[in-house]
Amino acid sequence: MTEWLIGCGQITWPRDISEELILAEIASAGYAGAPIGPKPATSAAERLALWHRSGLAPAPGYIGADFWDPRKYPAIIAQATSYAQFAREVGVTACYVAANVDNTKLVNGRTRMQAAGHVTAADGLTDAEWSQFIATITEVGTIMQAHGVTAAFHNHVGSFVETRTELDRLMDAVAPDVLALGPDTGHMAWAGDDPVAMVQAYAPRIRTMHLKDVNATAAAKARADRTDYRGAERYGVWTELGQGSVDFPTIFAILRAARFAGWLIVETDVTQLESPMASALQSRAYLRSVGI
Repeated sequence: MTEWLIGCGQITWPRDISEELILAEIASAGYAGAPIGPKPATSAAERLALWHRSGLAPAPGYIGADFWDPRKYPAIIAQATSYAQFAREVGVTACYVAANVDNTKLVNGRTRMQAAGHVTAADGLTDAEWSQFIATITEVGTIMQAHGVTAAFHNHVGSFVETRTELDRLMDAVAPDVLALGPDTGHMAWAGDDPVAMVQAYAPRIRTMHLKDVNATAAAKARADRTDYRGAERYGVWTELGQGSVDFPTIFAILRAARFAGWLIVETDVTQLESPMASALQSRAYLRSVGI
């Protein structure tokens, strides 16, 4: 299992906690790394040094964008170029790229954040917006590739690529050597689709992954109540690995068969436990219990 690197995302910790403390707790909980990203007025070398002082390796970071909006194209290209340069400097070879969660663009009378977990076909992008999305993300992937970084697309509830149908449309339209996959097991489960089937279908294209579990009862209640993204989180949709509905042993077996090598990043966006550290420890213990 030496080719599998297990990291932990910082999302569970409140934003008022110092980055140094968060990284220290992630290392103490038994993880090899954490996602790294640029910080204003801080060099890539300084960012990398912080990770190393914490005893962590840098794991793939994340950029989100409104790929469907032609007005955003110049800013998106600049963002992708900047992150690719940063990633190369810190030695990270993949980057999660995702459609921004959207709480402004009305489609079918509601935003995608309002439609989270109960999306219909009428909530999607137009064909013209899809064309723009595909063209822009193809350019993003090409730019990153030129810097030695793989763009790995990330499905996300509350965005315009939430469902398996939406993910398939995008992945079918962009060449695998330009756009890999960095899927999220929990977001696919919350969307109402099967994360195991997603991993099986795309295993050769997966370069990194967010490991996330979902409380199926909470997700079903949120879906039945037609609640929005934050409402579902208040219902307790997120849970620690091994406590929810995602079949991780089968997912890991698929990855082994596909000879996956790369980062697996644990994330629990909102924990119901007493602290982020408790959440990180519980998920790491679960992974050890299944041989990871």
